[in-house]
Amino acid sequence: MAGSPAGRDDLRGNRVLAALPEPERERIRGGLELVEMDIAKELYKPGERIDSLWFPLRCVCSLVADLDGTSVEVATVGDEGLVGLPVFLGVSTPTERASVQVAGWGLRMDADRFRHEIAVMDGVFQQVMQRYAQAMFTQIARNAACNRSHRIRQRCARWLLMTADRVHSNEFKLTQKFLAQMLAVRRSSVSEVAGALAEEGCIGYSRGVITILDRERLEATACSCYRVLREATDAAFPPAGPNGHKL
Repeated sequence: MAGSPAGRDDLRGNRVLAALPEPERERIRGGLELVEMDIAKELYKPGERIDSLWFPLRCVCSLVADLDGTSVEVATVGDEGLVGLPVFLGVSTPTERASVQVAGWGLRMDADRFRHEIAVMDGVFQQVMQRYAQAMFTQIARNAACNRSHRIRQRCARWLLMTADRVHSNEFKLTQKFLAQMLAVRRSSVSEVAGALAEEGCIGYSRGVITILDRERLEATACSCYRVLREATDAAFPPAGPNGHKL
């Protein structure tokens, strides 16, 4: 992966960290390590102790449940959150698997250091984490309802928009395998839907690279869950900067 992200020393690139008051954010800087997040990198496994938490900057991570030989994504995490929420909730051995879905950069923190910072920050970090936990619960609940009620085409448009928001780019690598996991469908269905969206001029899709060509049309195609989740995240963690950013 060439180079590192601009502003690599700015912890505000992750919205959970950005929500901390500056003194607290500076306090934990020494406990964070900037790392490359390669695609398919496994962050933790079911039943194994979580040793590190990950704060994505310009990458997307996937939380997956393994069901009788089939893997289904239950949630996605980008720069609005962190991977390792079970540690905050007091569960050191998760039931799901976490891996990198879209390569990029993130910040790693030792799980013991995280517990220490939660304990000594007089409730400040804990309050931020509670807000994130609520946002994650909203996403998981909405995903379950969306997978049951909305068409594959709508859900695909929503996931592509959310991914673009998280990596702050209209172009990103996304394999059919991951997209099928995200949508809980077969790869053949992904090919059909992606092809249809490409024919309509919403996206370009070549050799695993997605390019959003017409965002307005793609948003019109997406189900209402996209806006609901975006608003829920923005309510928990207001976008930074004068114009903010989505998700």
